This record gives sequence, C-alpha cells and structure tokens, in this order.
Amino acid sequence: MFARLLQRFRRPAAGPAWLDPDELRQRMRRGEMHLVVDVRGPDEFDGPLGHIAGALNIPLPALAGRRSVLAGAGCPIVLVCLTDKRSSQAAAELAAAGIGDVAVLRGGMRAWGGE
Repeated sequence: MFARLLQRFRRPAAGPAWLDPDELRQRMRRGEMHLVVDVRGPDEFDGPLGHIAGALNIPLPALAGRRSVLAGAGCPIVLVCLTDKRSSQAAAELAAAGIGDVAVLRGGMRAWGGE
C-alpha cells in the first residue's frame, strides 16, 4: 500500500520535446539558431532523402563519444533520423547525460521530405 501511495507522487519520466517539421522550418526562416544533429548513418545522410541543410551527421552509435561537443553547442539541439525512433533514443541518451534543450523532429526525414 505504501509503495502505491509513493507512486502517486512520483513525477513521470519526462520524455523528449517534439518539434514538427513546419515549426522547425519557420524557426530556421526566422534565423533562430539550432544545431540539427542527424543520427542516421552516413549512407542515409547522403542517400536519396538527403539531409537538412547545415545538419551535423553523428550516427547514433557514435553519439556517446560526441557528448562534450553537443553539451557545448550553446543553442537548442534538434535530433533527426529517418522516422523519429533513433532520434528519440538519442534524446534519451543526451538527457541521461545531463544535456538539455533537445528536441526530436517528429516523423524524421520522412516527414521533413513530405512523405
């Protein structure tokens, strides 16, 4: 009974912030600074769907080794992948490492490209 009572007062784990493609486009048009990090592999980054102009390609398996770079970005970070599965995983990794102001592009490059 005590455990159930405690559970009622626990805060739910905060998930990543989500950003719709249209909102990111608007922010970019307004000149707002963002670090767009594409966590797909290089073959996908340079593949048929391409990538968002100015995006930094850090494949998900290499993310842990680049945390210090991301921690010092000095602007919001937007994570992107093909859909939004790997980028939400990347957001969780960054949050666990204490890196805040991170959002996931909802729908990933498929949504960005209009699929």
